[in-house]
Amino acid sequence: MEKDHRELLHHIIYRTDDPNAPWLVFVHGAGGSSTVWFKQLRAFRDKKHNVLMLDLRGHGGSVFFRDWMKKDAHDFTEVCKDVVEVLEYHHIPPAHMIGISLGTLVIRKIAEDYPERVKSLIMGGAIVKFNIRSRLLVWLVHRIKRLLPFIWIYKIYAFILMPKKRHRKSRNLFIRQAKKLYHKEFLRWITITRQLKPIMKFFRENDTTHPVLYIMGDEDYMFLPSVKLVASKHSNARLVIVPDSGHVVNVDQPRYFNKLVKAFVAGQ
Repeated sequence: MEKDHRELLHHIIYRTDDPNAPWLVFVHGAGGSSTVWFKQLRAFRDKKHNVLMLDLRGHGGSVFFRDWMKKDAHDFTEVCKDVVEVLEYHHIPPAHMIGISLGTLVIRKIAEDYPERVKSLIMGGAIVKFNIRSRLLVWLVHRIKRLLPFIWIYKIYAFILMPKKRHRKSRNLFIRQAKKLYHKEFLRWITITRQLKPIMKFFRENDTTHPVLYIMGDEDYMFLPSVKLVASKHSNARLVIVPDSGHVVNVDQPRYFNKLVKAFVAGQ
């Protein structure tokens, strides 16, 4: 296990002795941290995989990363570049990039801008389009973001996104991690949603040259329909729908998720 405290995102590496072992890079979503992958870490911290876990700027151990005192919104391209800088610093070869929720947009952008850094993409709870409900939710958040404590907004969002009783574990994890954010960091990440519409449109209309595995919960009603459409149009994409699972599929059904990831990585 290695830690680095330079001007990089907070990250931890679990490295094997096998020089041919594949690299897995885990990227969490907005409001979370690398702890969302705790059930994947148990499964992949073995002698067959090299693992990189990191916290995006403003999250987890990267809460004071670089320009944290500024009030300006984050630039999504820079958010993605943060991840690439960690890969470059450690000379990590092309890796299997694994994202959840907004993290799927991060890894897809990395594949577009730095294709030599990516071997494949594994997209859990992928976001490729905001439907009417999600657009309304984003609009509402922008209207009330300065009126209510941000954790109240996160709780409302969590219940809308993960409403069922069996989503409780994912919902509670989502809320616990959000509590660690500063209010101004919450505002910056909310503002970044305005940059995503053209990016998602480009991703929907353009296939990637990398193999893509979408892993979606069958109860992810907000994002599953659009992922179905994209996966059917892109030749390099494969979609697996996990039963009895909501948006945060790696937490709702970790064994199923881990099995799919292992098989997909082995197949590459």
